Amino acid sequence: MDVLVLAGGLGTRLRPLTEGRAKPLLPILDKTLLERVVESVPEDLVDRVVVAAGYGVEEIIEFSESDVAPYEVLLSIENEPLGTGGAVAYAIPKLKGEGPVIILNGDLISSVDVKALLDHHFSTGASATLSLWEVEDPSRFGVCDLDDTGMIRRFQEKPERGTEFSNLINAGCSIISRGVLESLPSGKYSMEREIFPSIAESGMMAGLPFKGYFVDAGTPSSFIEASMVCIDNDRFTTGKKVDGSWIGPDSVIEGYVESCSIGSNVVVSKNASLRNSVILEGATIGNGANLESCIIGEGATIPPNAVMVGEIIAKLE
Repeated sequence: MDVLVLAGGLGTRLRPLTEGRAKPLLPILDKTLLERVVESVPEDLVDRVVVAAGYGVEEIIEFSESDVAPYEVLLSIENEPLGTGGAVAYAIPKLKGEGPVIILNGDLISSVDVKALLDHHFSTGASATLSLWEVEDPSRFGVCDLDDTGMIRRFQEKPERGTEFSNLINAGCSIISRGVLESLPSGKYSMEREIFPSIAESGMMAGLPFKGYFVDAGTPSSFIEASMVCIDNDRFTTGKKVDGSWIGPDSVIEGYVESCSIGSNVVVSKNASLRNSVILEGATIGNGANLESCIIGEGATIPPNAVMVGEIIAKLE
């Protein structure tokens, strides 16, 4: 099957980590964010992955040519932001298969069961099938009114608080039929605001809730949370898990580390203390430094005795 990943954002919420680089290639443990998003789809279902992107394109092209991923990676390059609907429509020429397409939000790390979602799509005969997640406050999301037959009868994008008709939200993984894709207009528009409501009203939209975890990795706190979720669920193939932290290959840990992701070739010096933080490849944490809820970029050096809370450091020279 074709998988389309919507990754057109600039990653502004993760600056300065994303300045001059592609957000989909930020590392979460020992894989890129892009690979983490796609790995929710069983490998035997993936023929090719099309990445809809408009920023950091050269870096993504380099990644696609590296054969790091076990599937073909193609790019759909937007010269200007097109919204989710426009991005999907623009990418259609890159989608070479004949069956439905799996569309993934490029920020989401989740435990969605894509095989079950596909089975539900085919068994209901739906034109579009959405993964669903239950939240306390659905006002920031697309809200779905799911009936007893597994069909979504109404779809409501980011409703005013108190007006939502359900606590089930669109969880960023959808199965879309070729018929719907071929009917999409060109231009800039939202799939959620301008396409999904009419499909729901037509009675051709299905939905399937899932349990486990659902994290939007697009903010500093949620990027750290996504890393912790991957540690907790053993989503890594290199390095090791030590007392709730992941330690990448060839890292030297002489200080205290609690609930952290430590990339490869990192040095955590004596008397340093790290909690709930992500330290990327090649960084050095100085003697006596104290970090909490921080993201430290590749090759950065944190001075001795530095105290940081909630900081993002791209690189300190």
